[in-house]
Amino acid sequence: MKIILLIISIIGLNIYSEGFAQALTKPITSEAKLHKLFKDEWDNRRDISEGDSDNVPDPKDHLPSVTPEYYQERLEFDKGYLNTLKSINREELTSEDKLNYDLFEFVLNNRILNAKFRSYRIPLLSDSGFHTSYLRSAESRPFKAPKDYENYISFLSDMARYFDENITNMKAGMTEGFTMPGAIMDNIVPSISAHIVKTPEESVYYRPFLKMSDVLTEEEKTSLTESAKAAISGYVIPSYQGFYDFFTGPYIGNARKTVGISDVPDGAEYYRYLVKYYTTINTTPEEVHSLGLSEVKRIRAEMEDIIEGVGFKGSFEEFLTFLRTDSQFYVTTPEQLLKEASWISKQIDGKLPAFFNTLPRLPYGVRAVPDDIAPNYTTGRYWGASKGDGHGGYFMVNTYALDKRPLYNLISLALHEGMPGHHLQNAIAQELENVPEFRLNLYPHAFGEGWGLYSEKVGIEMGLYKTPYDHFGRLSYEMWRAGRLVVDTGMHYMGWTREQAIELFVENSALSIHNINTEVDRYISWPGQALAYKMGELTFTRLREKAQDELGYDFDIREFHDQAIGAGGLPMNILEKRIDNWIRSKQIEG
Repeated sequence: MKIILLIISIIGLNIYSEGFAQALTKPITSEAKLHKLFKDEWDNRRDISEGDSDNVPDPKDHLPSVTPEYYQERLEFDKGYLNTLKSINREELTSEDKLNYDLFEFVLNNRILNAKFRSYRIPLLSDSGFHTSYLRSAESRPFKAPKDYENYISFLSDMARYFDENITNMKAGMTEGFTMPGAIMDNIVPSISAHIVKTPEESVYYRPFLKMSDVLTEEEKTSLTESAKAAISGYVIPSYQGFYDFFTGPYIGNARKTVGISDVPDGAEYYRYLVKYYTTINTTPEEVHSLGLSEVKRIRAEMEDIIEGVGFKGSFEEFLTFLRTDSQFYVTTPEQLLKEASWISKQIDGKLPAFFNTLPRLPYGVRAVPDDIAPNYTTGRYWGASKGDGHGGYFMVNTYALDKRPLYNLISLALHEGMPGHHLQNAIAQELENVPEFRLNLYPHAFGEGWGLYSEKVGIEMGLYKTPYDHFGRLSYEMWRAGRLVVDTGMHYMGWTREQAIELFVENSALSIHNINTEVDRYISWPGQALAYKMGELTFTRLREKAQDELGYDFDIREFHDQAIGAGGLPMNILEKRIDNWIRSKQIEG
């Protein structure tokens, strides 16, 4: 009996060994290769970038590296990842992994193309930049145990190194003729000088120490508070002072005299790339400019119809003056504006189930733009929610210069920045399941901003625009986005001046002069991005019309919207394929 059992054991061991050997030699599937690539890239990005990424959470105890060496290292990794991706047989993948493959290819290709132009040499926009990127970092941090505070103090102590690296990059830009235009620099200065304070307690970075965790002992609170004051006095304030001295001195002194990015070395090529990057379609500056002129003409005709409908006795220009100056369209306190924005937002929330099957779990609120950045900040903006950090999103309303914040624009603004605009699309993307990490915050600009502008039109179907002035305000915002196609290509590719760009908006929109100046400066500092809104919205609108035409009575607006944003951020060419596949599947079902 023992002999028989021994023979059986030997046979079993041989079978197991053969199976193990086969497992070792079994080819790795394309699916396994793809997901290993996603994981390797994600893990590596954490290692080399130190958290400097749109998709990787901010580090807790330091700031990112921004040296040319770091960017070169990341470029080499991206090239390697793209080669690995291309070695994977896409046809062997599931439909979901084919989408993952295509999106990852989009991300890598654009990182590699963008790296050629070394845009890090201008780490600023007209209303923000590296010096403002971390002002609200404390809001997304836990502050309970001593280690949480110690990490934050280390983070503040790293600011001198971070500012020095950015200034070094800007100096390289000065040497190589890659600088910001002088026309917009004076308005940036307040966002720097606001943080040169006399005492640490006055700094926005000191706020976590004003009310500390109850878990801490009094001794711990005292020690941590003193360390924070030392870090702010020794590193934070001197960093802003040093940047202020550099910016107001040699940098402004060496600013370029023209506004277009095409005037810097390789600038025309850079702008052609930016047009394709921000629109995510294969188009040219000339084509975009021509389309913009056509849209401006169409919207202007609709605006004139409204003027005629309200019986206004005067010219188009006089009607705009009326809208910009009549007190009925303005509030007198920030609280009133915030309440109006909140009331509009809650009306929208109640109408969403008629237009969407899927709504996010993450909520959003309404907040004022912080005072230190408000003067040169845009009218409104969305600040994202974070499930991981435990906070909702925010529809940010600029309450600075209330006589420049008309109520007839507020409905469009709420639809765009809150629901069903940016909060809906971003929160749904964060709640995607069983997708690679890089997709959770993927934000192709034409998809994101195009959806925001499309959402403004959904407000018509929701019945939100109740007066002719509300409708004119919506058209004025659409004119604003159509005008961007004209002025962005005009300034950055066709030699337009800042004054020409301002004039187009003054003559064709009800935007206040303050808003127009602020917005034009933004387009100057961020070439190409302003094209995303209208180009993306036109694509969403065209795809909806296509679905309605082909599906007829089987068309369901809720299903279309779920398909449009249910996979997170997509380049417009990939979105079109997704909608086409949905249409075909509905036709087969029917």
